[in-house]
Amino acid sequence: MSVTACAQIVEKGNPDRFLAVMAAPVEMRPRLWPLYALNVEAARAPWVTEEAGIAEIRLQWWRDALSEIAAGDAVRRHEVVEPLAEVVRDQGLTVETLDVMIAARRWDIYREAFEDAGHFTEHMEQTAGGLMVLACEAAMGAVNVPPAVRTQAMQVGYVSGVANWLMAVPELEARGRVPLVDGTHAGLKTLAREALTRLDVAGRVDMGDAAPVLRSAWRARGILQQVVRDPAAVAEGRLGGSEFSRRAGLAWKAMRGGW
Repeated sequence: MSVTACAQIVEKGNPDRFLAVMAAPVEMRPRLWPLYALNVEAARAPWVTEEAGIAEIRLQWWRDALSEIAAGDAVRRHEVVEPLAEVVRDQGLTVETLDVMIAARRWDIYREAFEDAGHFTEHMEQTAGGLMVLACEAAMGAVNVPPAVRTQAMQVGYVSGVANWLMAVPELEARGRVPLVDGTHAGLKTLAREALTRLDVAGRVDMGDAAPVLRSAWRARGILQQVVRDPAAVAEGRLGGSEFSRRAGLAWKAMRGGW
């Protein structure tokens, strides 16, 4: 039942990732739902309140739960924490990476801009990149993830994170955040092209059994190519295709076994 609850959290909080998991092999899904549910809960924690202190407490709650899991102690009764603890134990997930992923969400609480391009990159790698690596560990078992796959999973996660971030720019700005280091059209094109280069490099690596996990980034290339063609679409909230093209793109990749 807890795994079902995790799936429902993902379906509501991240429909794209829900579709990607449903396109993965059936045996992988119970290992991915708790991890992705944790990500949904941690990602939204800074946004459910205007009180920074309360948001900090919400994130710390999850970090404390991870400490319990890492210590091997009895974990708190919770629909996400309990199945997550099983996945961490059975698949050998890196709790430290989970903790870094959650701690990075503190940026979302406050309204300071990124210090520079390096800070932005670090945020994308710690959140979306770290999540992709962890998802590969959850799906395959950490000891079964080759170093090359691990490295490129981080890159694919980063790219997916950038694409999703650019789609969220209007909402982030409406909430008083400064989401981009360089929001000019030239800056957006540079960011998108750099991300596409990372994606091309990853595409030359045989991802093997990790392909169904990496498929969660199936929309990234199209979104980033749109930014290169039409950077004004970022501020105007016009990124992304139709609902039909979104689902059809995933189905096509799943049928071909690609990502």
